[in-house]
Amino acid sequence: MDRLWRDFSRGILKENAILRLVLGMCPALAVTTAAVYGLGMGLASTVVLVMSNFFIAVLRNLIPQKIRIPCFIVVIASFVTIVDLYMEAYVPDLHRALGIFIPLIVVNCLILGRAEAFASRNPVVNSVADGLGMGLGFTLGLTLLGSIREILGAGTLFGLGVMGSTFQPALIMILPPGAFLTMGLLIGFMNWWDARQQKITGVARNGVATDGGTHHHIH
Repeated sequence: MDRLWRDFSRGILKENAILRLVLGMCPALAVTTAAVYGLGMGLASTVVLVMSNFFIAVLRNLIPQKIRIPCFIVVIASFVTIVDLYMEAYVPDLHRALGIFIPLIVVNCLILGRAEAFASRNPVVNSVADGLGMGLGFTLGLTLLGSIREILGAGTLFGLGVMGSTFQPALIMILPPGAFLTMGLLIGFMNWWDARQQKITGVARNGVATDGGTHHHIH
């Protein structure tokens, strides 16, 4: 159970595709002009990731080693097609806004990477947990990126006004430079947070070592 939790949880923050591994940058920078677009792309990618991990884990002993990558792509492309048609039928506005980036999920290096690095080498349940965790982390990163850009660039969040009538939107935030700027600031914040946590952990360890040494000396 502990391993299953680790397989699920690491993709959310520790190995977040957007903020840690910097994978899937094409949709991350292109479609996150609004929070709803980031959420939609993230959930679509999550469905493909979970289902492709599931089927690849089921078939892993049947797929010849020499043609495994083409086989993975066929599986992934099948689920991308299903998601694409489903979104076109039930959420046409979102489907139209995301455009070509839905079919491009097929070549998202995150999905192919998890198929190769994890699903093809691990049991089905663990592969599903890994796909779900990685997908949720990807969705979190896209939604956060889209939310920041939408708030600063339009004064809204999920289409609802949040900054008041006197707010002057920064148009650059919903343009391509705003995507790079926001991404850089988020990654910089994560690196700063990591360094801070490591420093705190180091101080705590040194404190324990010092206390332990003093205690030993007294005895």
